[in-house]
Amino acid sequence: MTRYLANLTTGKMVLWCYLIWYLVTVYFYFDPAISVWLNSMGLSVIIGVGLNLSVSRGTSSVRDPWQTLRLFMMPFCVSSFSSLTKGHDYFLVIPPKLFEQLVSVGLCIVFITFVFLLKFSYREKGST
Repeated sequence: MTRYLANLTTGKMVLWCYLIWYLVTVYFYFDPAISVWLNSMGLSVIIGVGLNLSVSRGTSSVRDPWQTLRLFMMPFCVSSFSSLTKGHDYFLVIPPKLFEQLVSVGLCIVFITFVFLLKFSYREKGST
């Protein structure tokens, strides 16, 4: 796992921060209503299939399983995020309460710092 994190590209770090932001929102605004999660899963399947078709390479059967997972997870997260934040005075994707903003940003900063420390550590090991 540490090797994976040490080799993360900037784009993948951004995606991990998206996930952190989403999970913080779920923590603060979780809704146990099954309809929220079923609707999100339904949209995830429909949109995920479409996204997978749009990135398929025709006859090539080689697929990145992580890319496939992301293509299904993103619509699920977007849909459930929208349902969970509705009526809670979010500004775009920014929570209305300063504490929630600080938790989201703070956890992303901790994650990015950890990744850069791992990158530095692996670079030092490789140069010796």
